Amino acid sequence: MNDIKFGTDGWRAIIADDFTIDNVKRVASATAEWLNKSGLNRSAVIGYDCRFGGKLFAETTARVLASNGIHVWLSTGFVSTPMVSLGTIKQNCGCGIIITASHNPPGYNGYKIKGNFGGPALPEMISEVEKYIPETYKGNFETIELLTQKGLISSLDMENMYREHAESHFDMHAIRNSGIRISYDGMYGAGQKVVSSLLPDANMFHCDFNPSFHGQAPEPILKNLHEIEKHIKTYNDTDFAFATDGDADRIGVLDSRGNFIDSHHLILILINYLFGVKKMKGKIVNSFSCTSRIGKMCSHYGLENIVTKIGFKYICAIMISDNVLIGAEESGGIAVAGHIPERDGVWIALTILEYMAKSGKTLEQLIQEVYDITGTFAMERYDLHVEDDQKQKIVTALKAQQYTNFGDYVISGYEDLDGFKCLLGDAGWVMVRASGTEPVLRIYSEAGTSVEAFKILDAAKATLFA
Repeated sequence: MNDIKFGTDGWRAIIADDFTIDNVKRVASATAEWLNKSGLNRSAVIGYDCRFGGKLFAETTARVLASNGIHVWLSTGFVSTPMVSLGTIKQNCGCGIIITASHNPPGYNGYKIKGNFGGPALPEMISEVEKYIPETYKGNFETIELLTQKGLISSLDMENMYREHAESHFDMHAIRNSGIRISYDGMYGAGQKVVSSLLPDANMFHCDFNPSFHGQAPEPILKNLHEIEKHIKTYNDTDFAFATDGDADRIGVLDSRGNFIDSHHLILILINYLFGVKKMKGKIVNSFSCTSRIGKMCSHYGLENIVTKIGFKYICAIMISDNVLIGAEESGGIAVAGHIPERDGVWIALTILEYMAKSGKTLEQLIQEVYDITGTFAMERYDLHVEDDQKQKIVTALKAQQYTNFGDYVISGYEDLDGFKCLLGDAGWVMVRASGTEPVLRIYSEAGTSVEAFKILDAAKATLFA
């Protein structure tokens, strides 16, 4: 029996290796059993993104749930993760499910569960689902046609639902008539159609159906965005560029000069807009790997700042029980009040575009306003593919606090909320964490400049792998 475990954000595996029809049936069966015993509405929204086999795996999931008496709302085409989360709330369903491996390489697919509140299923929910996963699925598995005739499966146009939701929330007239020149890289992912309809004048990149993602992991970080970066620098026709990942819940942004603007800066811009300009209230919740400047800006504005473990489910748990203005991760996943307790790359882009349109300011000017409060800073990251034994050796050494310095950088203290953050005094900090979904060791750093942040990363890498 394959041991199926959910990571920081769903169950992900290589297609035709562990991610198979039989294993999807097992996980769907467990989801059905959990939902039937939960006391929640016995209905579910199910969608899929642009990956290989997405529709097949979504229909497999729908057939298992419906055969177990759960009414399924099945997407009419590929959709983003936020569309499924929004659909779960709008249809008053017990849960949502999307077949996606998010930003993972094209050989992967995955299975994310959404709670009835429209965000990632909480850890205790996932534990229940894992408990019910059978060795094999031996239950009923009726056809889509028969289950539809029985009224157990219905179609749902989640993309149109999302589009109407966005149109009613934002001043789209101001955005479209602002003169802001927009470019968008869909990364062959699930955001491509809705962005083209919401922002019809944008320059569109990689907005066609390509389940292989042209051989590249659909993660909106600078190394994957060189084509749009080159376009901006060559043609000088863009004021704001953004990219979303495979399931469109993460965002990456570039300015008018083609410089990558990471999520740390976006979070601070959003605080300035939502609290500083719109006077919205709430706590700021961010994961352990985010910039320390968030705390500095929160102190400036008198906002409460809560730091969580890595994984949006931890942020979501606070968002659904408390008044949260912004919930954010380092990796480009950001949620804001007034929408759903879910990361949403398209929604964040529209929020910043509205800020630019209403203020008449450029993205560069908005960033300078952040620096006026926090001081300049840079965050950098290495993703290092390592064998498991080497990864465990490094983690063990960090756990024992065996390292006293990384080259010339003296470690003044450790924090271990999630991973290991090594404080380097006035120089900044470096953090090491093993990925929960990939054979990867991530190393993060914060310093006053990008050059210094990379120097810290290189020193840490040299020591850890000596």
